[in-house]
Amino acid sequence: MKAIVVTDQAAGTAGMTLVERPEPPAAINDVVVEVHASGFVPTEMEWPSTWTDRGGRDRAPSILGHELAGVVSALGYGTTGLSVGQRVFGLTDWHRDGTLAEFVAVEARNLAPLPGDVDFTVGASLPISGLTAEVGGVDLVFDVIGGEVQKRSAGLVRAGGTLVSIVGPSVARPADGRAVDFVVEADRAQLSEVVQRVRDGRLRTNIGNVTTLDDAVAALNPTERLRGKTIIRVRP
Repeated sequence: MKAIVVTDQAAGTAGMTLVERPEPPAAINDVVVEVHASGFVPTEMEWPSTWTDRGGRDRAPSILGHELAGVVSALGYGTTGLSVGQRVFGLTDWHRDGTLAEFVAVEARNLAPLPGDVDFTVGASLPISGLTAEVGGVDLVFDVIGGEVQKRSAGLVRAGGTLVSIVGPSVARPADGRAVDFVVEADRAQLSEVVQRVRDGRLRTNIGNVTTLDDAVAALNPTERLRGKTIIRVRP
């Protein structure tokens, strides 16, 4: 299968390459998903989980991306709650190979059904931002980029407000508010609530650029700042 991998943390996103990798098997309680669309957070390159497994062992070359929407193609032993051919969306484990690939193995509990009236592109844009908003409250700024953008975001928070970072420890704090480091965990019930809000018109996504897997390396190394989330359409 085609997949985008990284081998050198120092190279950043410029070190991404499109390669051929074996299709993943379905472990116990896993499903294999035929990926139709994938999201990507640029700061994944800085996350320890991109480079090491939970035992601290090097796991490069790593497949990037954690948000996905697609169709279940295989079930692992003991997997319940989903079926082959079902449309799903969700979030892969941080320490496992990701979703910038034609297939990905995911724990079934990290996925939720994707209704037929919600496009795969929209589904792939929802997990991180949608789950963060679902847990969060009001008067918040959610930082999914970090760095200088996080510092500017801190200045937007009014007195008593909160800056929530999902990309690592906050380097900037609101003058009269608080900063929270937040780790998103997939939850089927919350994912289902998020997608229902999209269907009801209560939640809108901010998709800025849609590109193919073949063109993803260039798209994820833009020469100018892009607005909105970049989504990779793995299949038309």
